[in-house]
Amino acid sequence: MTLDYLLKRIFQFVLIAFLAATINFFFPRMSGQDPIRQKLILLQSQGVNVSSEEVAGLIETYNAKFGLDQPLWRQYLNYLGNMARFDFGVSISNYPSTVISVLARAIPWTVGLLLTATLISFTIGTIVGALLAWGKAPLWVRTIFPAFFTFSAVPFYLMAIILLYIFAFQWPIFPLFGGYSTQRIPEVSWSFAVDILYHSILPAFSIVLAQVGFWALGMRSMMVTVQGEDYMLQAEAKGLKDSRIFYRYAMRNAILPQITGLALSLGTTISGAILVEIVFSYPGVGSVLLQAVRGFDWFVIQGIVFLVILSVAFTMLVIDLIYPLLDPRIHYRTE
Repeated sequence: MTLDYLLKRIFQFVLIAFLAATINFFFPRMSGQDPIRQKLILLQSQGVNVSSEEVAGLIETYNAKFGLDQPLWRQYLNYLGNMARFDFGVSISNYPSTVISVLARAIPWTVGLLLTATLISFTIGTIVGALLAWGKAPLWVRTIFPAFFTFSAVPFYLMAIILLYIFAFQWPIFPLFGGYSTQRIPEVSWSFAVDILYHSILPAFSIVLAQVGFWALGMRSMMVTVQGEDYMLQAEAKGLKDSRIFYRYAMRNAILPQITGLALSLGTTISGAILVEIVFSYPGVGSVLLQAVRGFDWFVIQGIVFLVILSVAFTMLVIDLIYPLLDPRIHYRTE
């Protein structure tokens, strides 16, 4: 990999971040909605007694506080400067908490749940899909696993509702909602960690069931494709062991598209299976986004959208740079 190519990819990443920030700034303002006014109207609808004069005064005060009374070009320049420092402003619904502090409390829950579930489903699906195409899978795998291909067509949230109904409502084996028991106080202890794990089983299982068939189907298709390649025939003609042919020749080449798909999945981990978190009332980014939409919390929504775009761009940058390590035949060079 040349230095020119590395600098080019880094420039593309910075350009994507700039475009994402620009779109993230202008699109909400094109809607013509005033987040401060909408928030105050929401409070009035909830029974908070605020007169029209008080509403006008509060709007003026809050617009000055959040910088919404400045010219649009000044707001844009301030916004770009803040994005460069990962300063997403102050949450309207949770004032005076900053957006980054709100997200900092939610992101570990989302990343911990979705990263683990995605990696588990990717590992199981990739290995089983390769074995199904290779013809060496055990009989019980060949019998049971095709059902997971059907599960892959079921959305995360629908799988979550089904599992919640069966294993938390009909058979109360797992809790109905939350990231930990309501009577527990968050602390660093083994008992609290076990409680978190217990509450994450159903959300994680719904994601694994919905994803594992997708990964297996993709890997099986790629394995069928590479089995007809010349290097596979040559490896068999040399009399190499089946295990070496399977891992070093077949899987190593078939897994490249899977790695790209994994990068995209991991890039969207922050947004994740938002509806799964909402179904289980899990304290992750999905729940924060739902509350932000309900509360017209403009800055929280912008922060989440920007982080999602940035995480996808960053993971694609990383996977592009490590591709030559996965396949030595790939070389990046400038013409």
